[in-house]
Amino acid sequence: MPLSRRVRSLSPSATLAITAMAKRMQAEGIDVISFAGGEPEFDSPDHVKEAGIRALREGFTKYTAPAGTDELRDAVVAKLKRDNGLEYTRDEVIACSGSKQALYNLAMVLFDKRDEVIIPAPYWVSYPEQVRLADATPVFAPTREDEGFRLKRRHLERILTGRTKAVILNSPCNPTGAVMEFEELKAIAELAAEKDFYLISDEAYESLTYDGVKHVSIASLGDEVKARTFVVGSTSKTFAMTGWRLGYTAGPKEIIRAMIDLQSQSTSAPTSISQKAAVAALLGPREPVEAMRREFEVRRRYLMDRLHRIPGVHCVPPEGTFYAFPNVSAFYGKKFARGRKISSSTSLTSYLIQEARVMVVPGAEFGSDKHIRLSYCLSMEQAREGLERMASALEQLR
Repeated sequence: MPLSRRVRSLSPSATLAITAMAKRMQAEGIDVISFAGGEPEFDSPDHVKEAGIRALREGFTKYTAPAGTDELRDAVVAKLKRDNGLEYTRDEVIACSGSKQALYNLAMVLFDKRDEVIIPAPYWVSYPEQVRLADATPVFAPTREDEGFRLKRRHLERILTGRTKAVILNSPCNPTGAVMEFEELKAIAELAAEKDFYLISDEAYESLTYDGVKHVSIASLGDEVKARTFVVGSTSKTFAMTGWRLGYTAGPKEIIRAMIDLQSQSTSAPTSISQKAAVAALLGPREPVEAMRREFEVRRRYLMDRLHRIPGVHCVPPEGTFYAFPNVSAFYGKKFARGRKISSSTSLTSYLIQEARVMVVPGAEFGSDKHIRLSYCLSMEQAREGLERMASALEQLR
């Protein structure tokens, strides 16, 4: 039987597919090192796990309200006030099964056919697909490598139309690691008010910034911008809670209400046990978060140093996240076995898998075919070995 039109046009997540391939190869005993995954290898903090275990022991294993428990929504409110200087009420918050579902819910309740949604490029792979699933049109705003991949007001002004419904912001950014500066955020906030469009601020990596760079939520720049902004957060990256599947959105009450109604007819609430664990994470000690951030900073420093010593590789140092996005286009046109050529980020990725047993993600999946994405969510030992293999393979190209 034929599938629906929306599913026939859907592209699967390349990052998840490559990560799954790496796991299969490793399970088969193949010595592959993967820089593909977007998942901290650290364990969830002990106090978070204990909260989940306690929920099980106390029988907190039933349905909750579709928007999440009052306790969790209040914890999100408290977190946003403490960390971001944002004032919300409980009915302006919804808990979801990860920030990916939060973003999907927003797309479903905000966008219609003929709406345009601006997505800065490079971008996270799911943004354009979710916009298309809502029958809207993704419009890409290319950012410049020599400007640190940061979105500028002028990038938006060039492509704004009367059909622009929203702009998706991702700071710190997956895949580039770019963190938007205060003045850039202010200029975009003013433009949103002038041209009357929504802002969706994906802040999943807000705690992972380096070299003294600080994350600022655009919603904190005043009441006018806050009234048109949706702040999307996650416990996955900050607290190494990827498998718990818990994210949230805070924003205007009437849109949050629509998201709750939609969620009530799809997944209903996130897992009750995960909600208890998320409360512990959001309100608990921050030492585990800072310890993980410091370790990522060490890996980032090593990764940048080693990448810059590979002739032909150029990489803008990421200011946040746990990704690097090196430019590898200098290798395009070069040959390897039997005269075959490297012609794109996809063919280079295939070459690295075959020749070096190293997995990366092609930049084409993120809207920039000149680049590849490397995650440093792996041990220093693996990172060293993987980068040595990669360097050796690249040096063999002629």
